[in-house]
Amino acid sequence: MSTEVYLIRHGETMFNQLNKVQGWSDSPLTVKGINDLKVTARNLSQVHFDKMYSSDLKRAIDTVHLMKDFNEVSEIGKIKKLPAFREVFFGAFEGDDIDETWKKVAVAGGLKPETNVDKIIDQLGIYNFREATKKADPRHLAENSEELDERMDQAVEQLAQETKGLGRILIVSHGDFIKTLAIKYWNKSNGSHVIAFPENGSVTRGIIHDNGKFEIVDYNIKNTELVNL
Repeated sequence: MSTEVYLIRHGETMFNQLNKVQGWSDSPLTVKGINDLKVTARNLSQVHFDKMYSSDLKRAIDTVHLMKDFNEVSEIGKIKKLPAFREVFFGAFEGDDIDETWKKVAVAGGLKPETNVDKIIDQLGIYNFREATKKADPRHLAENSEELDERMDQAVEQLAQETKGLGRILIVSHGDFIKTLAIKYWNKSNGSHVIAFPENGSVTRGIIHDNGKFEIVDYNIKNTELVNL
C-alpha cells in the first residue's frame, strides 16, 4: 500500500520577517504566519489524515497543532516529532542577516558578492553551494551536501517505516529542507539547480510506494490553491 504525504512548510516566523538566517535556530510564528496557516488548515479541514508529524522545532510543532485543530475528518492522536525533518543547519550563520550571509557564501564559492541565493545556486549548482556554505561558516558547522543528503535519506526511510499501512499523512517541515527534497525527488527538477522556494503554509505532495521509494508529485502548492488538489 502506498502512502500519500502532505509536506507543509511552517508559517512565517519572526526571523523570516527580519530577514535572518533560520535553520536549527528557532523563532515564534508571526500574526501573519498564523493567519496564513489558518487558510491552509481550513482548506485541508476536509482531507482525512491517518497521522500527523512535525520536525522537532517549535515553529513546526505550532504549525502542525493548528492543522490538527482545524481538521474535521481525522482522529489524530499524539503527534510524533521527527528530528530528521529539521531545517538545514547553517552553523555559525544562524541568526545572522541573510543578505550578508549569502555574500560570504558567494565569495567562498569563487563568485562576486551576491545577495540573491537563486543566482548563487544557479552558478554553483546545489552541491557546490552547500560546500561553499560550510567553507564560509567560520566554524565550518553548516551542513554540506553529503551531510544533508544523508539526513534526507534517513528522514525518508524513517517516514516509510513509520507510515506502513497508512493511506495519507501530514508532516510539517521547513523551506530549505523541503526544497532540497524536491531537488532530489521531484521529476520536474534536474537534480542540481535552483527551484522556487516553498511558501510559508504551502503544501508539497509526495508518495511513498510499497517498495519504500519516495517521489514528489506536486510541489509548493499555495494555501489558496489547495481546493484544486
